[in-house]
Amino acid sequence: MTKKAVQQIMLGTVTKNETQARETLKAIKAAGYDGIELNGFMIKPTSFLVRTMTKAAGMPVGKGGNLDWSGMLRDTGLAAVSVHEDLGSIKRDPDAVIAEAKKFGTDKVVITGMYRFDYSDINAVKGLAKDLDTSGKILKKSGIQLLYHNHNCEFRKVDQRRTAYDFIIENTDDTYVSFELDSYWPAEAGVSALELMKKLDRRMKLYHINDRGTRVQGPSMTPILKSDSMELGYGNMDLEGLVKQALSVDVDAVILETHRNWVDRSPIKSLQVSAAFMNKHIPR
Repeated sequence: MTKKAVQQIMLGTVTKNETQARETLKAIKAAGYDGIELNGFMIKPTSFLVRTMTKAAGMPVGKGGNLDWSGMLRDTGLAAVSVHEDLGSIKRDPDAVIAEAKKFGTDKVVITGMYRFDYSDINAVKGLAKDLDTSGKILKKSGIQLLYHNHNCEFRKVDQRRTAYDFIIENTDDTYVSFELDSYWPAEAGVSALELMKKLDRRMKLYHINDRGTRVQGPSMTPILKSDSMELGYGNMDLEGLVKQALSVDVDAVILETHRNWVDRSPIKSLQVSAAFMNKHIPR
């Protein structure tokens, strides 16, 4: 069964203490979701610098790292579908990352891209592909799958024919490296998310879903509007086609992730609105 989940990054403003976090998790469960996807920097105490940087990027994480997430998930009946971690942490201390995943009962660790990294440099991308294979091989020995999550930087060209994402797909071993496709970012970059899904085929183990559009009502001030995240079904993306393809390869979970532009500025209301689409198109 494909699970329906919410990315923890949406919850930073509504998990400031245990009481609020439990109410938030109960609301997620009541809306029809089966689990959440965790972030390593949100399930353990983080530095002031990390909290400041994520807040500046529009993704405040708060101080939820001090909470008992494993206990709260167990009590609310939500599963941890995966844990987001950075490649550096896996390379430095793979045993800690493995232990963290097992603590939450998941067999998936997801790398969410690289910072200060030149995705147009083919030699740099070759090195990344090699590091992914090496890390994936280490995790696999302990029963953990390594997945790579894209944003839009991976769609920079490394040559006239290929993007960095193409290169990563073609130059990693499918025994050790799988993928969590986020369809919003290729759409933003002018790339067909559906064709990427077909290329990944069963290497796509998780699917990040979001919609893209605008809330402007009435006349627009200029002929050009800026698109942003939208609740599922309220934007312009072919989400039905994308979900159909994801289900055809038996993805383990479809995961909602938005960072802003929420209805009534509420992540809870936003995920509740999006749940109507999820519950209709992802059968139990």
